[in-house]
Amino acid sequence: MIPVKVRDVEIGTGKPKICVSNIGKTTEDILKLTADYNKIPMDVMEWRVDWYEDVEDTAKVIETAKAIREALDDSKPLLFTFRTSKEGGEYSLPDEAYAALNIAVAESGYVDLVDVEIFTGDEIVADMIEKIHAAGAKIIASNHDFDKTPSQSDIVYRLRKMQDMGADIPKIAVMPTCKKDVITLLAATEEMATNFATQPIITMSMAAQGSVSRLSGEYFGSALTFGAGAAASAPGQVSADQLNDVLTVIHNFL
Repeated sequence: MIPVKVRDVEIGTGKPKICVSNIGKTTEDILKLTADYNKIPMDVMEWRVDWYEDVEDTAKVIETAKAIREALDDSKPLLFTFRTSKEGGEYSLPDEAYAALNIAVAESGYVDLVDVEIFTGDEIVADMIEKIHAAGAKIIASNHDFDKTPSQSDIVYRLRKMQDMGADIPKIAVMPTCKKDVITLLAATEEMATNFATQPIITMSMAAQGSVSRLSGEYFGSALTFGAGAAASAPGQVSADQLNDVLTVIHNFL
């Protein structure tokens, strides 16, 4: 498995890296949160642009991305994410507009990683991956199932599809309905990391029931985990401070 280095952060080595999502609605809110998050144990900041009030104005999105990059600690990568409503996000765009926004922001040079939802359509996704990579940004391919936990083989299939399509880091998040679902996610993580992954992967089981998966990534093979800053961006997130403490304890025993 080859780690992915972005700025000063090497994803795929040592304890899982902590990503905190910025879900401010206005530029002022976003920049205030950025300043606050510089002070907490955070390796990567995600800008959840689907929360942004001017998300349909690409020029304003790029202007705000520039302001975030200037406010964010220079050593920390910025992940740009438009989470569509069909995968648990706050807003919806037509597929073509979604792709155009991701490509335009990557080409601005102000973001380091771009989240690409892998089931947007193979042709659109392939074009996004090609153009985002050409712009010099890395890609986290993602899939989110807020209704259930797929079978172990299906989770592995989805992660392998992301890898085969050229993503730098495959990511999947699923919803457990019972304890066995959490075990299924962890088993799929171990299978993918041990048998198929050529690069880091990110996996998580959501909600309180799945929170153990956010803490045990180093043991099972997930290279990054999401912690809560001022507010959680997904169910089951632990505060970044608490997350860092637990990850450190586990790391010291491995």
